Amino acid sequence: MARLLRTTSAMANHPFENTYNLSESQLQLLDEAEDLMIKGALGAAEKILLSMLKGDEECIPVLSNLGHLYGRHLSEFETAVEYYDRVLAIEPDNAWARDARRRYLRYID
Repeated sequence: MARLLRTTSAMANHPFENTYNLSESQLQLLDEAEDLMIKGALGAAEKILLSMLKGDEECIPVLSNLGHLYGRHLSEFETAVEYYDRVLAIEPDNAWARDARRRYLRYID
C-alpha cells in the first residue's frame, strides 16, 4: 500500500525507511487506515485518508492508499485511476502506482 521502504536499521523508530518524511501522526493515521482496510472497515479507512489528504494534497502514501482502497476494496476503478494519476503526476517513476493504474484501467476501457 503505502510506498515506504522496509529497513532493518536498529536505529529506526519504525520498521521502514520514512521515504516521504511523514510526521509521526501521519504515520499513525496511515497505519490505522491500513488496519481498517484489512478489517473491512472501509468507510472508516476512507474517512481517515480523505482527512489526511486535506492536510497534504500531494502526500504520495495517502494518494496510493486511496487508489488501493477504491480499486481493490470498493471496485471504483475510475476513482482509483484518478488517485494513481495524481501519484504519477507528482512522481512519474513510481512503478507501483503505474502498475496498479494499468491494472484498473482494464476495467474501465
